Amino acid sequence: MNLKTDILKKKFGKNLIINENLSKYSWFNLGGPADIFFRPENKDQLIKFLNEIRENNYKTHILGAGSNTLIRDSGVKGVVIKLGSKFSDIKLLTNDTIEVGAAILDRKVSDFAKNNDIGSMEFLSCIPGSIGGAIIMNSGCYGADISQILLSITVIDDKGKEKEIKNDEIKFFYRGTDLPKNYIILSARLKGITSKKKLIEKKQEELVLRKKKSQPSQIKTGGSTFKNINEKKAWMLIKESGCDKFYVGDAKISEKHCNFFINNGTAKASDIEKLINKVKKEVQSKTGVNLELEIKIIGDEV
Repeated sequence: MNLKTDILKKKFGKNLIINENLSKYSWFNLGGPADIFFRPENKDQLIKFLNEIRENNYKTHILGAGSNTLIRDSGVKGVVIKLGSKFSDIKLLTNDTIEVGAAILDRKVSDFAKNNDIGSMEFLSCIPGSIGGAIIMNSGCYGADISQILLSITVIDDKGKEKEIKNDEIKFFYRGTDLPKNYIILSARLKGITSKKKLIEKKQEELVLRKKKSQPSQIKTGGSTFKNINEKKAWMLIKESGCDKFYVGDAKISEKHCNFFINNGTAKASDIEKLINKVKKEVQSKTGVNLELEIKIIGDEV
């Protein structure tokens, strides 16, 4: 610990960890340490922390549920902030509207909506990760996405200033938004349609079954690796280019869905990244298509 981190540790105690191993926060179970790992107790403590690190020019990363993030073996220089259970509240505002904390898991939102007779949120039961990440990514599946149910978000910027942003102030596009990178989402308001629990449950079950049939589960992966290009599915491009059997060390491609890359047990993050680049290069060579990543890679290259 240097003098700066020592001061931060004294100020934030158990909520701040120096050189925290990030592999336990990634679905790949990969990644090196974070210089500073901070899990705020509440909004006020987060604002206080942001003011402290701004003075020291620390680079900041926000880590959600880690479901679509590959953390490099060298770890992350600077600060990693993870909103935990204190930012996982959920409450009913009206018969079709709910307010949720950014750290709550998507499937829990879907279940809460179902138990309160709110439809149009069934698709969230198929999306890994938390609501904050889902909004930034404009996550979706089976013809629905988060932009269709989002009313507004509450954010704070890197100066600790809080503001509400309405849906129509955000530009949504496929797997992304134009939200500034220095915003941290604290909560969101979501609006569905009033329905009946049995109908919602039936739709939920149909979507989950559809997902189980087509995508791998109970494995170390980061979900869909590449974005689909226009109407062309990334998995089709990978398969047509003969990349579906590619591997690097213990980094492999799922036999069930070739847009899912897997840590088969002893892979390093660098193996996954090499496999990504190998597939990307081959698809570009065979089809002329430049695949774009859907997963995020964080950390410095060695």
